[in-house]
Amino acid sequence: SLPTMLRIFLFNAMGISPNACFAEEFFIHGFGVMESSVLLVMSLDSFLAVHNPLRYSSLLTNNRVAKMGLILAIRSIFLVFPFPFTLRRLKYCQKNLLSHSFCLHQDIIKLACSDNKINVIYGFFVALCTMQDLALIVVSYMLILKTVLSIASLAERLKALNTCVSHICAVLVFYVPIITLSAMHRFAKHKGPLSVVLIADVFLLLPPLMNPIVYRI
Repeated sequence: SLPTMLRIFLFNAMGISPNACFAEEFFIHGFGVMESSVLLVMSLDSFLAVHNPLRYSSLLTNNRVAKMGLILAIRSIFLVFPFPFTLRRLKYCQKNLLSHSFCLHQDIIKLACSDNKINVIYGFFVALCTMQDLALIVVSYMLILKTVLSIASLAERLKALNTCVSHICAVLVFYVPIITLSAMHRFAKHKGPLSVVLIADVFLLLPPLMNPIVYRI
């Protein structure tokens, strides 16, 4: 998606073929769901490290981690796999102008002249699956907090919480833009186009920019 964005901003070349747009949309949403899954597994990792540190290595073996990774990767692909096919069956109006500098599912279906109810419902289902990951992450941190508060020493409490800081930052960097963008698409009736484009660019570009910095620190 970055070459598409650069082409628009540097050369004002705004054209993109439907197939390229559907492919771009598939990979953006597919990797988005995958990153959400990774953050969920990392919250489980943090919970086990704090709650049961002595059994951590025996519970989270390399084999189990590999199986979890494979299951979540397959889940991510299968969730967004119908997107390009359901979008191809729609009929589009003559004015095919997207709101963003890259292709998003919720943006493309707004251009359809035919009935897009199935696309809207399935898109909402995929969004709910991502929000389910967030809900499970919140539950895991509630359990972590409960475990930390049961530790007698203040120094040990801070040490336990310190292991979770980078993950909390990564969760915020990923989920805050995506929730804001989804809310603007669904509920903001009189939203400014500049604000939507800005949040969409933050959603796409901020996590890969910040993740190496967050994890390194």
